[in-house]
Amino acid sequence: MREVSKGKIKIGQIGVGHVHAAGKMEALRRLSDIFEVVGVAEPDPVWREKNGGKAVYNDLPWMTEEQLLNTPGLQAVAVENDEFDLVPTASRCIAAGMHIHLDKPGGETLPPFREMLAEAGRKKLTVQLGYMYRTNPAIRFCLQAVREGWLGQIFEVHAVMSITQDKNAREWLARYKGGNMYIFGGHLIDLALSMLGKPDNITPYQRRTQPEKDDLYDNGFAVLEYPKTVVSIRSSAIEVEGFSRRQLVVCGDQGTIDIRPIEPPHHRLTESPKLRMALAQPRGGFQAGYQEVPLPPLGKRYDAQLIEFARIVRGEIENPYTLEHELLVQESLLKACGYPIQ
Repeated sequence: MREVSKGKIKIGQIGVGHVHAAGKMEALRRLSDIFEVVGVAEPDPVWREKNGGKAVYNDLPWMTEEQLLNTPGLQAVAVENDEFDLVPTASRCIAAGMHIHLDKPGGETLPPFREMLAEAGRKKLTVQLGYMYRTNPAIRFCLQAVREGWLGQIFEVHAVMSITQDKNAREWLARYKGGNMYIFGGHLIDLALSMLGKPDNITPYQRRTQPEKDDLYDNGFAVLEYPKTVVSIRSSAIEVEGFSRRQLVVCGDQGTIDIRPIEPPHHRLTESPKLRMALAQPRGGFQAGYQEVPLPPLGKRYDAQLIEFARIVRGEIENPYTLEHELLVQESLLKACGYPIQ
C-alpha cells in the first residue's frame, strides 16, 4: 500500500464509457481542494470517440493506462469503464497499488470480483463502490433510524428504482443477461443488506415486456427472504417518469419510513429528498404519527461520496462498507438477476 499524504490526493480516471464517468470527473475537478486530477485513460477507441470530447475532459492529459498507473505520486484511480471492463481494470489498479473508486455493477460472474476484493484486502487498499445513495441524507437518516430501533422489528422493505429507456438504451442494456435489474438493482439491494444483512434466500422474477422488439429483461422483480422480513426489489425500464417514483419504504412494528423519490431530478439538486415517517411513539425528538422529516439539500450527486473516499484513503475514517459487504451485495445482485453463482 502506498503511503498517502495529507495534502491533495493524486487521482486519475480510467474509462469514460460508464454512464456516471463524466459526472465523477466533473466532481473530482470541482473538489480541487481535495483531489489533483493527473489525467484520464480510455483504452477503447469507440468510447474515447464517443465520450472523450465532453467538456469535463478539456485540458486534461490523455494517457495510456500504463502511463497513468505509473504517474509519479499517483494514489488513487476512479474506474469508470463500460461495465464489461470495470473489474478487469480495477484488478490492474489494485495490482499497481492504487486505492480505487469503482463504479458498478461488479461483473456478471462473481469470481473475478471476489479475487479483486481479496487482493485489495491483502494490500490494505480502499475499494469504494459507486453506490451514490449511500451518502443520500434521506437514506442515511433511514439506516440510522433502523439501527437505533425506532421502527421496531422490520417486517417489510419495498424498494423501486425504475426508468424509461429509449431504443438505444434498451439495446445497450440487452447485452446483459440480467437486464435492467443488473444495472439498477444493486443500489436497492445494497440498502436492504445494510439494514438486514445476508438474506436466507433470493428469488428472481425476470420478465420481457417487449419480446417482439428485443431480448431485454426490462421488468425485474426479486424477493429477499429473512426469518421475519420480506424485501421486494423492483427495477423496470418502461415506467413513465420512473425516476420520480424511485422509492424506499421500510416498515416495522413500531414505525414506517417512506422515501419517495429517493432523490430529486438532477436539475433540482438544491432540493431535499422527501422522507415521511410514522412512529408509534415519540423518538429522537419526533412525534408519534406521520410527519415529514426535514433534511438538508442533496447537493451535487457524487460530492459526498468522493469526499468520504478521500477521508478513507487518508486514513481519517474506516470505510463504512467492508469488502465483505461489497462481495455480499454483488453476489445478491447476481442472484436477484437469475445468474448462476460460482
